[in-house]
Amino acid sequence: MQKFFRSYLDSFGGLRKEVWLLSLITLINRAGTMVIPFLSLYLTKSQGFSLDQVGWILTFFGLGSVTGSWLGGKLTDKFGHYRTMAGSLIVSSLLFVLLQFPVTFWGFAIGIYLVMAVADVFRPAVFVAISAYSKPENRTRSVTLIRLAINLGFSAGPAIGGLIIATAGYSGLFWVDGLTCLMAGILLLILLHPKRALEEAQDLVISAASAFKDKLYLVFIAAMILFGFIFLQYFSTMPLFYANYHQLNEFEIGLLLGLNGLTIFLLEMPLIKYMESRKHSVISYINLGMLLTGFSFLVINLTDWVGVLIVGMLLVTIGEMIAFPFSNRFALDRSDGKKRGSYMALYSIAFSVSHIFSHNSGMHLVGSIGFQWTWYIMLALAILGVLLLIILKKLLQQEGSSAL
Repeated sequence: MQKFFRSYLDSFGGLRKEVWLLSLITLINRAGTMVIPFLSLYLTKSQGFSLDQVGWILTFFGLGSVTGSWLGGKLTDKFGHYRTMAGSLIVSSLLFVLLQFPVTFWGFAIGIYLVMAVADVFRPAVFVAISAYSKPENRTRSVTLIRLAINLGFSAGPAIGGLIIATAGYSGLFWVDGLTCLMAGILLLILLHPKRALEEAQDLVISAASAFKDKLYLVFIAAMILFGFIFLQYFSTMPLFYANYHQLNEFEIGLLLGLNGLTIFLLEMPLIKYMESRKHSVISYINLGMLLTGFSFLVINLTDWVGVLIVGMLLVTIGEMIAFPFSNRFALDRSDGKKRGSYMALYSIAFSVSHIFSHNSGMHLVGSIGFQWTWYIMLALAILGVLLLIILKKLLQQEGSSAL
């Protein structure tokens, strides 16, 4: 146990102080967006919107995320990651507070679109910041640390949010969201001045071509949209499967979902450090993560034994732990010497697009063909994603790419 603990601590070694500060700011920011998990409840119980109206509002949520990711890439390339992140945090803090005031469907739809369009400007900028503040050999672990901060924020946020709602109501939740975003913005301005960034020759822009003109990168993005589509089923249709097919209650479903966060917290950083020490390509690791995620849908179809749900959750969690950091690493490496903001914006947009289509499509599939065939379709999509990545790897080898 002592050896494991020492190994766990060692996996965090070698990261620059600025990466830790960036993780702290991300943690505060993500914990602060605690209104998001309660959005459906707020809209139905407090505002009286129908489920159909809530569905359309969540579509505006996704569209705002796509807009913000695209805009974040543009602003990062023009003004740099520092100004872009600070502006996103400070302006979104105001918009979160104002979001409590719309009472009509269109008022709230436009409000949530604007909030997400400004808040998600932060996403491509923070990925570019990782490249600016970390050494090339530590990029994957730096990404993993940011992911750990995001997961901790998403874990702490709902718990704190529930307490705030119980004591101060939804109005208090919007105020706390705004204040935490503002706090994160102020910390960023104080602690992460651009002068702290590493001055690397590879960070110079030697090609002004947009990521949208990089055909091989578009193949990668298509694979990431497929990965996001199947992965997000675990946060929309899968809880329905737990409840309706296996008759699990809310507490048991919460434990299963909590297993995901706990496993990531305990194992992701040591796992990534170990895998980085092996002589396998980044694309091969992304493929492994995609396969494990696809197999998680297969195993839950093999038996009605309730314990298989734990196996499925562990498979998708390990798949997530591998696919996300290494796919982010590939995007950063591919953007070397190019317009990083454009590349990281397109990477963020891939998952925003998945958000727009995944939840509604999954619900319709379950309603029309049932859970079992829906899971087989998810497995097929994972296999399609793997084939795309195999093709991409061969094309990259022909290109002689350094982003392999």
